[in-house]
Amino acid sequence: MLRPLRFQYCPGLRIPATALDMGSCTKHQIFMKKMNALKITLCSPRGFCAGVDRAIQIVERALEKYGPPVYVRHEIVHNRFVVEGLRKKGAVFVEELAEIPPTDAPVIFSAHGVARSVPADAQKRNMFVLDATCPLVSKVHVEAQRLSRQGHHIVLIGHKGHPEVVGTMGQLPDGAISLVETEEDARRFLPRGDGGLAFVTQTTLSLDDTARIIAILTERFPDIRSTPKEDICYATTNRQAAVKEVAPGVDAMVVVGAPNSSNSMRLVEVAERSGCPNAVLVQRAADIDWSRFEGITSLGITAGASAPETLVEEIIAAFAARFDISVTSHVTARENIVFNVPRELRT
Repeated sequence: MLRPLRFQYCPGLRIPATALDMGSCTKHQIFMKKMNALKITLCSPRGFCAGVDRAIQIVERALEKYGPPVYVRHEIVHNRFVVEGLRKKGAVFVEELAEIPPTDAPVIFSAHGVARSVPADAQKRNMFVLDATCPLVSKVHVEAQRLSRQGHHIVLIGHKGHPEVVGTMGQLPDGAISLVETEEDARRFLPRGDGGLAFVTQTTLSLDDTARIIAILTERFPDIRSTPKEDICYATTNRQAAVKEVAPGVDAMVVVGAPNSSNSMRLVEVAERSGCPNAVLVQRAADIDWSRFEGITSLGITAGASAPETLVEEIIAAFAARFDISVTSHVTARENIVFNVPRELRT
């Protein structure tokens, strides 16, 4: 039996008009084959965190105030859609300051933070710098420096090569900080020197993985110090908590985000460990492998902290073109944190 394509969706959810018209046309009714019903549960919170929102605002306001080009060291956040959008407005992305010609244009450091050598290099080059480092990453830098000054060797729990880890390790002299990535690393770690130990963490880690690593370090080194407050940021914590509640009750989970986004990759892992083995990372609707979703009746959707809501809406619309969808939201926390942009950009 054929019937009109029908959509059900939450208030505020914007399905593209072309898709909605297929279900509301009265002059020329459009019919399609009967589609399977699909219940979509949106995890909330999801998507942009305060640090990402601030970083993007810094680039956009700098472009408005100073005009293009505005140079950005490294991707401002780990999302190709966001980066390409800013590039079209006049942002120029580089990996090293040496790639930037002599200029009076602003140079922006990404949300992930940089080693201390980078601002020093910028000063030597007489660059006008705007720092978009997330304040919660900066807090980790400050705590690592404080604990090091107190005579502690610093253990950083994080992922080798991630820009945030590179930036945090670069706050201290060589040999003053050691990286621990896994539980096995924690078991094998040997302190340098006779001083005390203290640990800090990358802000976008799996809470459960990090807790196990900390437990091993604490068991081996009972006097190891830590920061007064949790280093893993509120946004990472909240997004993982939402996935933990939704994942056990759905056939599949889509995480909207980029493969180089640490917090997005952790959401996939959390979904799998929480009882949803069919969890996939998707950057855009065009990237969806539809064979992964054959026969499903329920789907969870979330987004990493650097993924804009427009990409979530795009993916919902793609499912709406293939399923008879209904959408609900599962809310586990409310976020109202806002970080100010640099003073130079407030007027």
